[in-house]
Amino acid sequence: MITSFVFVKSEPRATVTLSQAIADLTGVREVYSTMGDSDLIAILWVPSHEDIATIVTEKIAALPGVLSTKTSIAYRAYSSQDKDLV
Repeated sequence: MITSFVFVKSEPRATVTLSQAIADLTGVREVYSTMGDSDLIAILWVPSHEDIATIVTEKIAALPGVLSTKTSIAYRAYSSQDKDLV
C-alpha cells in the first residue's frame, strides 16, 4: 500500500464540512484539522499511484470549499516501535 499526505487549504467556513466529506472517501485513512499552511491533512492509504491521482484531483479538489491541495507521497515509514525490531 502507498501512503500519501494531502495538505488541503479550505475556505474558512467549509473546514468542518470538508473534513468529514474527505474522511468519508474510499482510500482516506484519517483527516486532521491543522494550524499553519494547511487547514486539513488527509492521510491516504491506497494500492496505486493512480488511486492517489483520482482521489486528489477528481474527489478532494472537486469538493466545494477546497481552495488548493498539495500532495506528498511517503516512501518509507519510521516509528518508535521500530526500535524494538532491531
